[in-house]
Amino acid sequence: MADTGTTSSPPPAEPAAPAAPLRLPPWPWIWRVLGAAAVVVFASLAFYAFFKAVRNLLIWVFISLFASFALEPAVDWLAKRGWKRGLATGVILFGVVILGIVMVSLMIPLLVQQVQALVKAAPDILEKLSGYTRRWFGFDVSIDALKQQLTDANSAVAGFANDIAGNLFGVASALIATVFKLLTIGLFTFYLTADGPKVRRAVCSYLPPKQQETVLKSWEVGIEKTGAYLYSRLLLAIMSGIATFIVLSVLGVPFAAPLAVWMGLVSQFLPTIGTYIAMALPLLVAVVQGPVDALILLVFFTLYQQVENYVLSPRITARTMQLHPALAFGCVIAGAGITGIVGAFLALPFAAIVQALGSTYIQRHGVAETELTRVAPPTESKERRERRRQRDQDGGPGDRPRDEPDDAPGTGGS
Repeated sequence: MADTGTTSSPPPAEPAAPAAPLRLPPWPWIWRVLGAAAVVVFASLAFYAFFKAVRNLLIWVFISLFASFALEPAVDWLAKRGWKRGLATGVILFGVVILGIVMVSLMIPLLVQQVQALVKAAPDILEKLSGYTRRWFGFDVSIDALKQQLTDANSAVAGFANDIAGNLFGVASALIATVFKLLTIGLFTFYLTADGPKVRRAVCSYLPPKQQETVLKSWEVGIEKTGAYLYSRLLLAIMSGIATFIVLSVLGVPFAAPLAVWMGLVSQFLPTIGTYIAMALPLLVAVVQGPVDALILLVFFTLYQQVENYVLSPRITARTMQLHPALAFGCVIAGAGITGIVGAFLALPFAAIVQALGSTYIQRHGVAETELTRVAPPTESKERRERRRQRDQDGGPGDRPRDEPDDAPGTGGS
């Protein structure tokens, strides 16, 4: 076709399609979402209310589980020698109850008597102290102020006693609640220990084989760590009690036997801070007899604590507890904040169980060697050097014996 010199115009653009109108979701969908949200909120509130109602029961069962962990090694030992598990569990629990009753019956009258004696002897003690401070430091300790404070203290104690006497119903109710709590924990502990194999079979029957292995391994670790912790603490308590009894007898401090039992049990079974709480009562009794005896007793407690921390405890608890002291102290504080004194007591075995399970099921990796991660090798003890040299002479390094403990200080628990 010939070129006419004109260009064809582009075709006109098509008009834009009108925007689709905004459509809201259909009402049935909205009602379904609101209904699901209401169900979730209601279920959450119901679960919270249920958990709040049974919170104490769950704590009691948790305590009973740990108590059964602690008792099971002794029950197994008796069962292997022909005892029935129920009878062995009952005998052990009965012994624990009798020991607790004896401790309370010995300590409460002793504490009241010694506090009264201290209040009566406080002016004489302060008079002697004032003579020392006047001669050594040039100032006096006010005896009149002490007498006024003792008078106020006696008034406060008398008022507290009157309040208790006027509220006998409340005291009786609290006592009954405590007895019911202890009986409930004892009953759960009895059944979890006496019927331990049946309980484990019942739990594992609902799980596949792989998860059964995990549950049984965790249960075994719990029994091993809790039982070993209890019996190692009991051995340390016996040693501490014997040493305390000897020193108290030499000093002529009255009530040496109950004070030694108090010192041994409280210092070992109340973690981290138990030693400082336990030594307060013997020091209180000793200071009534004479400040010099109290000073000697304080020096003994300080020295014995160092011997226990660096000599006795690492060797006795090296196979049971491998917790750093700072971690142990943090666990005790957390346990006390959650469930009080019982939580403080159970914190260390619980942390040891978690640590053991973590080392078993959690993979660990090598650490880069830098100035921030370099750790000085521990000093090898003379005894371990002799054993290693003997093994080398007998034909090679070999494996370390299973019963050889770690001698590194500070790893033996608190």
